[in-house]
Amino acid sequence: MNARQPIAAQDDDQEELILDMLDRFLAVEVKPHVHKLEHDDIYPAEIVEKMKEMGLFGCTIATEYGGLGLSTRTYARIVERISQVWMSISGIINSHLIMAMAVQRAGTEEQKRHYLPLFATGELRGGVGLTEPDCGTDLQAIRTVAKREGDEYVVNGNKMWITNSLYGNCIALLVKTDPKAEPRHKCMSLLIAEKGEGFIVSKKLEKLGYKGIDTCALTFENYRVPVGRLVGGVEGKGLQQVLGGLELGRINVAARGLGLAQAALDEAAQYAQVRKTFGKPICEHQAIQLKLGEMATRTAAARLLVYAAADAFDRGERVDMEAGMAKYFATEAAQENSLDAMRIFGAYGYSKEYNIERLYRDAPLLLIGEGTNEMQLIIIAKQLIERNPA
Repeated sequence: MNARQPIAAQDDDQEELILDMLDRFLAVEVKPHVHKLEHDDIYPAEIVEKMKEMGLFGCTIATEYGGLGLSTRTYARIVERISQVWMSISGIINSHLIMAMAVQRAGTEEQKRHYLPLFATGELRGGVGLTEPDCGTDLQAIRTVAKREGDEYVVNGNKMWITNSLYGNCIALLVKTDPKAEPRHKCMSLLIAEKGEGFIVSKKLEKLGYKGIDTCALTFENYRVPVGRLVGGVEGKGLQQVLGGLELGRINVAARGLGLAQAALDEAAQYAQVRKTFGKPICEHQAIQLKLGEMATRTAAARLLVYAAADAFDRGERVDMEAGMAKYFATEAAQENSLDAMRIFGAYGYSKEYNIERLYRDAPLLLIGEGTNEMQLIIIAKQLIERNPA
């Protein structure tokens, strides 16, 4: 059902070269700074600039538009590696690439030629403006309205929980262009909204975890957008354009969950070998072995689901079921592994001295973001019935 061409498989040597370069970057430029940046909630400006230089903002943008043109599997592996070190910076890439994917898949050729090269370099960097104060999962309930006046749309409304909106400069903005249209999805359109007069960042939102990355509330007051920035050039297609991009977003969040689950497992396995009680390392106690065994199995199963969803996306298949399964299982694995790791660490797991408490604070976001896990189960069940009629 997706109007998407299959992506060619990545050369194994090229993939390993990219991942090796990424690992060096994470070890040298990110890992030494995570603790301070995260706990002080400081935006990682220098890290973002280096990510631009590496081309990470163009991961999934086609090479003809200046991107890296990576397969979704390679992209998922990149997100997994990043999230093992600091999940927040994977979010800086993800929201941006959902915006880019909407333009790449649904934009006019003129929009692709103009915007995708700017997105690929990070010169224009941002995310997606979907959620509102009274609207999350039910996107058809949005209230932000864009009225056409001549060659412009005049936008008024509010958005909430918008990533990359403080330090970024562009978002894919979901609006109502015909509030009376039925069914409701036909009233929705997607605009490429660059910052300007009437585009107001109301406030930066404080969060339990996922710190360092900018997440804000936005207000639009008579904000004007040229008609040429209507994605695809046709009104009423916005919801479908957004939902297509969210498939990639859910694979990304699943890969984040996988990375976080792996990080918790690695931390717990290492600590269990050096921490001793009753005269021996705690990894020799059966109670700890049971937890480590469950953590390792969850992580391995999550990896298979994430890669399977990514491969299906690359083949051009419909993947709402596969992405939903991966997102659900991998993020639940992240939550469970972070808690089990905290129990293995004992009091030290509750201390800011170690990474475990950060992993524990970051994990709950993954259960909510890009569609709650409860919604993923509903999507999975509906697709199961649709694909297996009685």
